[in-house]
Amino acid sequence: MNQNRRRFLQSSVAAGAATAAGLSWSNIANALGSSGKLEVAAIRFGTQADLGDRGASLVGSKIGEIASPLKTTVMLFKDGATQVCLVAWDLGNGTIEYTKDLVSRRLGISRDNVVVCASHNHSGAPTGVSEPPFYHYASDFNGPDKRNLTPFGKRLFGQIDDALKRLPKMLEPVTVWHAEGSESRITYCRKGYRADGSTFFMREEDRVLYGKDFNGDIDRQAPIVVFKSAGGRPVAGLVQFTGHPVTSYQPEQPVVFGDYPQVATDIVGRELAGGSGEPVPVGFLQGCAGDVNSKEMFVGGVERAIEFGEMLGSTYVNALSNLKESDRPGMNFTMAPAAVPCGELPSVEVLRAEIAEMQDFIKRADAGDENTLGCVGLNFPRALTPKYRGALIKAVLPWNEWALDLRRTGRTDEAMKAVDMPVAVMRLGDVGILGLSCEPFQGIGRRFRELSPLPLSIPCGYTNGSHGYITDSPNTGDREYMSAFYRYTKFRPPLAKPAGNVLADSGVNALKAFL
Repeated sequence: MNQNRRRFLQSSVAAGAATAAGLSWSNIANALGSSGKLEVAAIRFGTQADLGDRGASLVGSKIGEIASPLKTTVMLFKDGATQVCLVAWDLGNGTIEYTKDLVSRRLGISRDNVVVCASHNHSGAPTGVSEPPFYHYASDFNGPDKRNLTPFGKRLFGQIDDALKRLPKMLEPVTVWHAEGSESRITYCRKGYRADGSTFFMREEDRVLYGKDFNGDIDRQAPIVVFKSAGGRPVAGLVQFTGHPVTSYQPEQPVVFGDYPQVATDIVGRELAGGSGEPVPVGFLQGCAGDVNSKEMFVGGVERAIEFGEMLGSTYVNALSNLKESDRPGMNFTMAPAAVPCGELPSVEVLRAEIAEMQDFIKRADAGDENTLGCVGLNFPRALTPKYRGALIKAVLPWNEWALDLRRTGRTDEAMKAVDMPVAVMRLGDVGILGLSCEPFQGIGRRFRELSPLPLSIPCGYTNGSHGYITDSPNTGDREYMSAFYRYTKFRPPLAKPAGNVLADSGVNALKAFL
């Protein structure tokens, strides 16, 4: 049987199976596999925020400084009948459904083929789109509503829509090149361990006690992917790094700035353009940063965030000299199923004791007690006011009340048994990308890289929204903020091992199926 006939029959079987499963045309196209020819188009732009809007604050603090526009990169990938649109921006995790609806409608592709990647920048601005976070499972949500868009939101989505109108005509054939740098100066592992084995959230005032340059167990990988035209001209790029962008962040004095990811990404764009002319559009992908911070949280400010971005940018630029062309052509894409297992609820006795401890803490915090530094395994820095610390505990109390009600009424069987969390899996040449809808711990990304069949594998969190922090298996069961984030959900039980490892495994299985 000739090769063309074999490929046709294989494609027909894949398409038939997809149709029988009730999938959309985009899903059918995904199932057909790669044509071996990749086309890419990209646009990057900045959006100005507004003074006086509400910042990322639990106590209603307003934006008092705008240090830069917030950048967005919109990329369109095409391989045969498969099209994928990637939106990478300097925002947190919200407005996902609204964005997917906009892109899907404008480009005529499945919502599944719209991938929204946030840098998880904490110094962003509100769009006004009211979408509850994914981890508010009990919240009613009837779909995105654009009626309450802020002026910033109107400008942002207007610019995205304009880009979407232009991108299809800008598509051009590309080859995929990749390299990887190493950066250890700007981040640290924020999960600390006490002498008794208990864990804590290590903030800056804790970190410096270990030494000025302490960074701990961090991912140092700084991968860069460059898409080149037939003539060798860079058309677009992607970079990734792992670390919460929190250097410019101060929740009680909000500033708008793209933090280190924006600075580093802009440096790469200018370098790819040869140092002059219009920068090449580059998108930033945040890694598995659940247990990693940029240094100087709450205290570094814009100036230090710029310096950290310049450090990372120089690492990417240095890596460009080692770019290697992919041997494999084309692209594959799928949304692969994954279910993160949940465990048991705490006992009635534990829940009651914690509720009493929280109520006392909130009372003291509201009264301005500076000694409100720890509660139910959570620890807080003096850089936050007692009022803000109290707000963080008020957000936990409803979970305990929910769990206690289920325990007392014998309804624990109503609690979630697993978190349904499909993962976005993409192959671009020799590069595998895993997009996770959560704040994943580093161990999940490391498992993906270790088991992946491709030369370069890039794990990303904060993709298509977030279910909050998801631990890898070894970090499951601890009580500090990140490992016990289930207490901030509405409502899911604690995770059970292997926890987030199943996400990496699903991504690896999808990559293997592509090859």
